[in-house]
Amino acid sequence: MTEEEREIAELRAYNAPDYVEQQQIARLQQQRQQRQQQQQNRNNNGNQRWNNNGNNGNRNNNGNRNNNGNNGNRNNNGNRNNNGNNGNRNNGNRNNYNNYNQGSYEDQIYAGLRRSQRMEQQGMMNGDPAMPQPDLPKLNIAELQSKSMEELMQLALELGVEGVGALEKPKLVFEILRANAEMHGIMYGSGFLEVLPDGYGFLRSPAYSYMPSSEDIYLSPQQIRQLALKTGDFVAGQIRPPREKERFFAMLKVESINHESVEKKKNIIPFNNLTPDFPTRRLILETSPDELSTRVIDLVTPIGMGQRGLIVAPPRTGKTVLMQKVANSIIKNNPDVTLIILLIDERPEEVTDMKRCVSSNAEVVSSTFDEPPERHVQIAEMVIEKAKRLVEYKKDVVILLDSITRLARAYNTLQPHSGKILSGGVDANALHKPKRFFGAARNIQGHGSLTIIATALIDTGSKMDEVIFEEFKGTGNMELHLDRRLVDKRVYPAINIEASGTRKEELLLHPDELQKMWTLRKAMNGVPPVEAMELIIAKLKKIGTNAEFLWTLQV
Repeated sequence: MTEEEREIAELRAYNAPDYVEQQQIARLQQQRQQRQQQQQNRNNNGNQRWNNNGNNGNRNNNGNRNNNGNNGNRNNNGNRNNNGNNGNRNNGNRNNYNNYNQGSYEDQIYAGLRRSQRMEQQGMMNGDPAMPQPDLPKLNIAELQSKSMEELMQLALELGVEGVGALEKPKLVFEILRANAEMHGIMYGSGFLEVLPDGYGFLRSPAYSYMPSSEDIYLSPQQIRQLALKTGDFVAGQIRPPREKERFFAMLKVESINHESVEKKKNIIPFNNLTPDFPTRRLILETSPDELSTRVIDLVTPIGMGQRGLIVAPPRTGKTVLMQKVANSIIKNNPDVTLIILLIDERPEEVTDMKRCVSSNAEVVSSTFDEPPERHVQIAEMVIEKAKRLVEYKKDVVILLDSITRLARAYNTLQPHSGKILSGGVDANALHKPKRFFGAARNIQGHGSLTIIATALIDTGSKMDEVIFEEFKGTGNMELHLDRRLVDKRVYPAINIEASGTRKEELLLHPDELQKMWTLRKAMNGVPPVEAMELIIAKLKKIGTNAEFLWTLQV
């Protein structure tokens, strides 16, 4: 078996003969042309060719005449040659070789590769379902990533993977997929696309907080252009294992985009072209009589779909616990809402606690304080782009960010020096990108919304944090202030009622409810924050619901 035949056999073993890349076709074509040229040179130097350089006066009739010697012989170096002993003649640019069989195994392989290329161009990008291949094992990368290490090790042993005990989870998943490919198994993969500056992209996994890993799936620039894919799109389809000198799995056929058909992507309006509007649909946080924190938020700062809110908090005022309760309330009362909790520069144990305390329906994406700033920025941009793609498909998305101060610090670290430095060491151009992140929150006319509730740190002793807070202070349409004085008195939730509020709250509330809430604020005006919160908590403990509490107020 020649080297080329061995390579074709390997391609067939990988179950990918129908999707051979263009460079493979070009290389095989070049090799074949070289062999044809060598064969032609040998035939031209043989004894069976037509030659008129002697005195025999033979003539080739191709229209060109050349006189050689003294005998008036005519020689023509045209395009028709009769080679071999059969004396047959071909017209045009074709040559007959007595030592080359047009129906050989090599020719069949080449024809098959050309046919595969045409199939790829016609059907690879149109979202047609993959042809079924029975009796072959099928694996899905997303399912493998969701399994525990014990389950992965058991599966690896069944597939004959060696040294599983020394492999980390991403590498173990990679080896399982490679072993499955060697057994002619079909593989499917999915993930959220991250398009790199060079034009190609990779499918990142939420299981690794969109961190680059060895089992990321490669998408070519041609696939991204033809399908109009963007960063944040969820792409699923059939994949193939890496070939020689390749490091990543590659997408063979895209079957769905954002859980919809491929054709629907062409009719999607981009996020930046959608019309923003004030929030008009309310997110009710009240769940049970015992959850006083969410009940107070509903009374003081009602939240709507498309809200852009800030939780202004000094250190150790209970903002993390408050965000956990808000997340659980959103999931319980609004099951159709997609909730993403983004933790930037947090402690690892707090990330674990957030995953433990929040419902599994919420996605927790984290980058701990020991990660570089590039990592903070990368996952923040992945999350916001994913949310934008969901809003384009008329989904309601809520992002809880902790914290926007640390995200702005990361952007400031990566910002090239411009020479314009604000107080605290903040570059004048560094806050543009975090503002763009926060400004993406909006309610869309028609359907869809993106809500962002972010925490902003104050009283940390850092001048930079104060500057960042002042820059974001007027950008939101809802502010919830936590007060250190209430924490010192052990009053929870430590919400400063007088400093907190929501813009355009009349669009979220019934007129009667709005009048009752204004009455409550009038009664609390001038009351110290500690006494005001203690009074409201005492009333809420006696009354089961907020509606009953407001009904007891006298206008």
